[in-house]
Amino acid sequence: MTDRSALRAGLEALGVRGGDTLLVHAALRRTGAPPDLVLAALLELLGPHGTLVVPAFTAGNSDTSRTYRARTRGMTRRQRAAYRRHMPAFDPGSTPSEGMGALAEAVRRSPGAARSTHPQTSFAAVGRRAAELLAGHAEDCHLGERSPLARLYSAGAHVLLLGVGYDVCSAFHLAEYRAEDTPWREYSCAVLRDGERHWISYKDIELDDGDFAALGAAFEAEDAGRAGPVVRHGSLGGAGTRLFPLVTAVDFAGRWLAENRPHGVSEDPSQTAAPFLH
Repeated sequence: MTDRSALRAGLEALGVRGGDTLLVHAALRRTGAPPDLVLAALLELLGPHGTLVVPAFTAGNSDTSRTYRARTRGMTRRQRAAYRRHMPAFDPGSTPSEGMGALAEAVRRSPGAARSTHPQTSFAAVGRRAAELLAGHAEDCHLGERSPLARLYSAGAHVLLLGVGYDVCSAFHLAEYRAEDTPWREYSCAVLRDGERHWISYKDIELDDGDFAALGAAFEAEDAGRAGPVVRHGSLGGAGTRLFPLVTAVDFAGRWLAENRPHGVSEDPSQTAAPFLH
């Protein structure tokens, strides 16, 4: 599917409307369309009053992440210290996202795009409310009440999963912050302060997406029993799509986590921790 009008028709059939605020997670390989074409179709459909938001996470900017451990595996202590000394600081204006997909990078690089300033879990956006929704992302709050996710919740945003499943649905993390007994841990990252590189440390909750696929399946099962289901399904090329209200998903996730994470983390300890941070 390489025609913009066909992409727009598929998104419109799914339920994307002009003026929407849309949080998108995407893997475009099966759509058969390049990222710039998908971006153009989304922006054309959302129109001048809509806003497109994507995750622009940077897992490698940490000395405790899985990405860091993979890159330094086999190094001596001295080599690891040297690697850490030369890790570039996060710069919201230029640091690429990691593992978020080609569409996220296309949004981040778009003229006039905004980006939140968290050194590990930033978001990028284009559209009418981009700067407003991404402003004030606290350094010690990855995906909670002082992050763009909380503002997307208040704005009545929708979530579009394009070619991906619920296992990468970042909106569910907001429910973790609203749950009781969620464990905390310490993080550290490299940031810019007045043009100079510094390491900062902070405490935030232990993010855990190991059971998000099961959470999403339960969400859809409950939704299917509604008189008016809110999860809409479609396809773009060979990629499956889902569209649903962020508020409904987060509220359901809060109830589900309370019942299925009695100790604040998923039952399988090997799955604890979101891979984009650990």
